[in-house]
Amino acid sequence: MGASSPLWAKAFRQQVVASSAKGWSVFPHRDQMRLQVREGEASSSVILPYPWLASATGDALLRVRLIYQQVCAGQTLKGAAEIVNGSSSRTEHCWTEAVVRFEQHKKSFGNAVSNATWGGKYLLTLQIAMDCLESRQPPSNAAELLDAVLIRWDPGSRSRQIAAQNLAQFLNYCTQRLHFKSCWMPPPKLTAHVGQRPRGVAKRDGYPLRDAQILRLIDGFPSNESGARWRFAVQLMATYGLRPEELRYLVFKPGLEGPQLWCTYQKKGGGGQTRPRQLFPLPVRDLDGTAPDWNLIGRLQLRENLPPLGPSGRAGEAANTYLKRQMIWQQLRSEAATFGEVLVPYSLRHRYSCEGHRLGIAAKDLSQAMGHSLECHLRSYARFTSSETAKAFSAATARMESSVLMDSEEIFISDLGKKPTEMFQALMSDSSTERATTDNPKARSKRNTTKVGGLNDKNQLSLKI
Repeated sequence: MGASSPLWAKAFRQQVVASSAKGWSVFPHRDQMRLQVREGEASSSVILPYPWLASATGDALLRVRLIYQQVCAGQTLKGAAEIVNGSSSRTEHCWTEAVVRFEQHKKSFGNAVSNATWGGKYLLTLQIAMDCLESRQPPSNAAELLDAVLIRWDPGSRSRQIAAQNLAQFLNYCTQRLHFKSCWMPPPKLTAHVGQRPRGVAKRDGYPLRDAQILRLIDGFPSNESGARWRFAVQLMATYGLRPEELRYLVFKPGLEGPQLWCTYQKKGGGGQTRPRQLFPLPVRDLDGTAPDWNLIGRLQLRENLPPLGPSGRAGEAANTYLKRQMIWQQLRSEAATFGEVLVPYSLRHRYSCEGHRLGIAAKDLSQAMGHSLECHLRSYARFTSSETAKAFSAATARMESSVLMDSEEIFISDLGKKPTEMFQALMSDSSTERATTDNPKARSKRNTTKVGGLNDKNQLSLKI
């Protein structure tokens, strides 16, 4: 072991013995430090919350000294480590103050977040982390804290991935800006903490509502003010492919052909920030192909009331709360489940994408109309492009069949006036010539450059195509 140990490890072990007693030493264990104590024939060990790196030796040495003091006071090695871990988590750093300073940093620098984003994404994760750190047996390092927090979400889920990223941002801020100990530095890759979905459990896609289902849904809303408001909201989301949150950001701008409906919502994400966009309708149609006259533009211009959408950033939750109470929504949820998909408020937005691809609108144009990047669109809605693929191949097949038909017509016309025997001999001659020129580039080139159009000889007429 000594031969393969880094140079700093020998000096570190000497410092450990000097700070404790003979028989105390440290070794690497899965990229972390392991403190081992030998007393005669017996030995015991505990994992220290530090990586096996020279830069972590200072913090680790202090931890060893504290553990040694507890052992001298009568604690077992394991009990001493638990006591030191607990006291270190609670007293060495002020986590509550760190959260306050991190919030100020996120709202003021870099890709600054809004109050809604902070409350809807970061705060919940950090509140769970604070509860873990204030528990009787708190985590003693970043890896333990990540696991303790993320256990609340399904392995491999997008929600767990987002929570992991947000918590890692916080821990990076604590270690880099507030100089928390290196044991709180999150790992560079979070894959092990996010995990993967269990085998056989596939991610369920969001269900794109069909037009007939949307008409069923809004017809089933109650005949009261709340029902009227949510009916208006659903009509807008389905027709313009809106996120629930975007219902707050609808404005009119002057255009060459009259007022244009725009959405000024700017969503921030890993790929940057979306920009305000003009909205283009894809009307919902009944079984006869007729679009109901919902007069959405006129109603917006008259400032018809939309439903209460809750705090900023929580419109999706408000929509989900209302919709899941509707009997028709529950029926549609069962219908979506038969396809292995899940019904969510975004299903109205999914309908817009599905309909756009069905109509042959290019993915680039659809992504702009929906307010996200082309990369995001292809990642989320690639399943809706299969119809475009089928159309492309159908068109290619049609062109190929048309080409074959034209070739047949050329042969037919060129052989007019020939006897059946002559036609057969000509076909056989063409076939022999084709085989002879397959491996002869010069001959093949000469054959391919033969002009068409006009009379080549008295018995042959080529078609000019």
